[in-house]
Amino acid sequence: MKLQLTRPLAFIDLETTGINIGVDRIVEIAIVKILPDGEQVVKRKLINPQMPIPAASSEIHGISDEMVKDAPTFKQVANEIKQFLENCDLGGYNSNRFDVPMLVEEFLRAGLEFNVDGRKMVDVQKIFHLMEQRTLSAAYKFYCQKTHDGAHSAEKDAMATWEILEAQVERYPAIGDTVETITKFTGEDDFVDFARRFIKQNGVEIFNFGKHKGKAVTDVLKAEPQYYDWMMKGDFAMHTKQKLTEILNRTLVKKV
Repeated sequence: MKLQLTRPLAFIDLETTGINIGVDRIVEIAIVKILPDGEQVVKRKLINPQMPIPAASSEIHGISDEMVKDAPTFKQVANEIKQFLENCDLGGYNSNRFDVPMLVEEFLRAGLEFNVDGRKMVDVQKIFHLMEQRTLSAAYKFYCQKTHDGAHSAEKDAMATWEILEAQVERYPAIGDTVETITKFTGEDDFVDFARRFIKQNGVEIFNFGKHKGKAVTDVLKAEPQYYDWMMKGDFAMHTKQKLTEILNRTLVKKV
């Protein structure tokens, strides 16, 4: 194994009812966990999303309402998945913008907090786009000289992503061979919430959207406390609201 791991790295791939993190649900989850000694442990589950799967989504991943009608809900398997990901860094393909945010949202809906603080998150797509500008199937062909016949099969997508990262570590010495060097290269440590409504600049959380874009979140909350209420009532992701509340609580503590 070319990648040097100090703790497990779990590659996550989700198939879902759609791409709206605040509304859509997981219908299949596959996790390929790579242990520091190179051992691979795979967990795959079909999930009942408790909502109809749109035909357009079924056409992409091949999962129908009939296939998941007797599957567990996410809430029923949430503890099992959380335990499987214990002490793992997280990897995937476009995972920092979709798979991990969607997974965290499902945990929050199930009443569980899945804390990503302290975890490194390796998005193989980010490396690929920085270096080559291609899609997952093209990446698999380019790096591994294989045809990705299992596109939109969650387990095959997750396994292909792991193989691509291994090939990237060999091809690009500049990214290093540890999770720490890779995430530093891809620059994924600067966002606060997965929706990128807040980012960090010089260690300070700032707004990344709207009329307060570029302003420190704490400054806005002090000057315009009703903005917090507006966001909490709005159609923002639960993870965004969770992070906003954390910032507000810190601000209130500092006032005391």
